[in-house]
Amino acid sequence: MEDRAIQDGFSHLLPGKDYEHLYQAALCRAKADWLVGINGTRLFTCLYGGKTLTIGRVMTPTLALLVEKEKSVLGFKKEKFYQIELNLGDFCAYSSRYSHKPEAEKLRKSCLGLPVTVQSVTRQEKRENPPKLYDLTTLQREANQIYGFTAQQTLDNLQLLYEKKLVTYPRTDSRYLTEDMADGLPGLCQTVADALPFIQDFSGKIDHGNVINNTKVSDHHAIISTRGIAGADLAALPGSERSLLFLIGTRLLCAVCPDSFIYADTSVVLDCQDLLFTASGRTEISPGFKQIERTFLGSQKKSSKSHEEEKTPVPLPELKEDQSLSPKDISLREGKTSPPKRYTEGTLLRAMEMAGSEEFSQIEDAERKGLGTPATRAGVIEKLVKGGFAERKGKQLIPTQKGIELTDLLPDSIKSAKLTAEWEANLKEVEKGNLTPEKFMDGIIQMVENLVHTYHAAVPEKKNALSPPEREPIGKCPRCGKAVYEGKKSFFCSGFRASPPCGFVLWKDNPYFRSKRKELTKEVVAGFLTHGKVKMTGLYSEKKGVCYDAMVVMEDTGGKYVNFKLEFKQRKEGDGRERKEGN
Repeated sequence: MEDRAIQDGFSHLLPGKDYEHLYQAALCRAKADWLVGINGTRLFTCLYGGKTLTIGRVMTPTLALLVEKEKSVLGFKKEKFYQIELNLGDFCAYSSRYSHKPEAEKLRKSCLGLPVTVQSVTRQEKRENPPKLYDLTTLQREANQIYGFTAQQTLDNLQLLYEKKLVTYPRTDSRYLTEDMADGLPGLCQTVADALPFIQDFSGKIDHGNVINNTKVSDHHAIISTRGIAGADLAALPGSERSLLFLIGTRLLCAVCPDSFIYADTSVVLDCQDLLFTASGRTEISPGFKQIERTFLGSQKKSSKSHEEEKTPVPLPELKEDQSLSPKDISLREGKTSPPKRYTEGTLLRAMEMAGSEEFSQIEDAERKGLGTPATRAGVIEKLVKGGFAERKGKQLIPTQKGIELTDLLPDSIKSAKLTAEWEANLKEVEKGNLTPEKFMDGIIQMVENLVHTYHAAVPEKKNALSPPEREPIGKCPRCGKAVYEGKKSFFCSGFRASPPCGFVLWKDNPYFRSKRKELTKEVVAGFLTHGKVKMTGLYSEKKGVCYDAMVVMEDTGGKYVNFKLEFKQRKEGDGRERKEGN
């Protein structure tokens, strides 16, 4: 980020031979991933009827996390419970939970008309320090929570901001800055505060100590805004990029804030006929960095509706021990136990980050922890979805039947995060020079050979999700009227072998839709075949760098390629726009 730091680095270059062991460790990691992936994928694909079953050191344990969570959700049985609720005017207090309604109702009636005594009051002052800066995984999790972005969408938008020189390098696992950045930090914070429209009264006071730590910066420092934000036309940025930029800028100002969030939690125990009730409340003492955070969240009108805003307990009134209170009402409250929550993209990223933490804790100086790296986790999730092993339902990520059946059939050695931890432990020894690359690779080869030679397929008697799919037509060919099917790389007419052959085909890797940052999916092709046109939102303009909505019309003239054109909604009579572009 600073010329001085770059020049200093080049003037103190170390000889490449000092990093030979590090190079060998990286090479071993790549070779091992390749060997397990290609052999495991082919093994299970061949055993189960030819449908591609992708196996990977990171992807398979991640799928196992989804399947384990789904089974806990499906296996959960809701149970009713009952609580006695005391309405004391300014606040409510609750008894313990009871499984049987008659028991709870009997206890409720025993308290009717009787005073309640304050048995104890506990007040504890607490302090929440400013948050750390963003690494990629943390940013992906929060962007998913606030805006509903997938991990890949966050990474893609972040890359665009980086290329526009508005944020620093995206693929980082660090949440701190280096000491050489300390001098420029006050000016950068002021620049960011001036650029964010919802920040009105930034004091300029910052605490370097919150964010500066050389020992906690690995290859790249945390993600922050750059000074380029000052001269940029932020209003012209696509909405998703602007939202992400504001989120990063806000986090920088929160992280350097010298003031902590200070509050007091109060818990009260009440007694009525030897039946105990509890209530809790919170009193804010100083908002600290939370003031900036709340201002930002309040300005995000288009943020995800499912974002859980800060749920702060209301303050309790001043109470003293042995104080007598008269309830306004004593009622019975019925509830049900809640099942475990399915993974969202944000919570899955966290689970991947923490997977195998017990095993990794035994590896000295382990830099890579959990499943994958910040740079690869988004891609792993996308592969699971595109491979048909998982699907998105709203913000939830749920394994498909195919994913569940595959996970049930795989040996534990492949689907456990323990494998990754064991590899990293051995790779650390290669990096230190205590283990030869040849010995490490011999172990990997032996493991793969054992898997291939000893694993036998538990072939199901009935057709299941792992069986080869029966091909279903997507629609009728606009040229010959025959069925159009989906292939691995294209959507093609079944008359391609007829005499004369029909040449209608739509390639999935379509340069036209790729330039618009859209995928040619089965649903989109079905729309083209049925109606000849499809309304699409969020089409990207490479010239202007903005997104727009339009009707995409398919124009098939019988040639080698199918063309498309854009139709825009007419705003005024005679003011319609139409643009034709090739496939």
